[in-house]
Amino acid sequence: MARALIVGCGCRGQALGTRLVAAGWQVRGTTRSAGASEDILAAGLEAAVADPDRVASILDQVGDVALVFWLLGSAVGDPETVAAVHGPRLERLLEKLVDTPVRGFVYEAAGRVPRRHLDGGAELVRAAGERWRIPVAAVEADPGDWEAWTEAMLAAAERLLGGRA
Repeated sequence: MARALIVGCGCRGQALGTRLVAAGWQVRGTTRSAGASEDILAAGLEAAVADPDRVASILDQVGDVALVFWLLGSAVGDPETVAAVHGPRLERLLEKLVDTPVRGFVYEAAGRVPRRHLDGGAELVRAAGERWRIPVAAVEADPGDWEAWTEAMLAAAERLLGGRA
């Protein structure tokens, strides 16, 4: 049974996590706010407080994880912080993942974040995949179409882990 970490486990992340659990996965979802942990738990997922702007807090969650979903395509907040989680913070995380059990990384490359940040993040993910031979996917499905988005995320997970869920 594979374990996934969903970074940015809001409504869509919880829906994805529920589908993964139904398929036999163990799923941990992150939130920056302890108060949102209850929603994650109610969805049947394990909850963890971690901030994508603090890479170490994410790395603390990957010790038993095979696949990471970086679902921050519609992240809100300070523009510099949002840019950083699709740029330098993402790059640092990818550099560190090579020394963990993580065997795949799915990047949400669509959403309300400015296109230049999403494109830059997708390029970082692709480059990391090539450099460290980590299977990666940049999913560009419209997050406004939840069903198509969820199916694209599930297909990416299947592709990356090759049925080893």
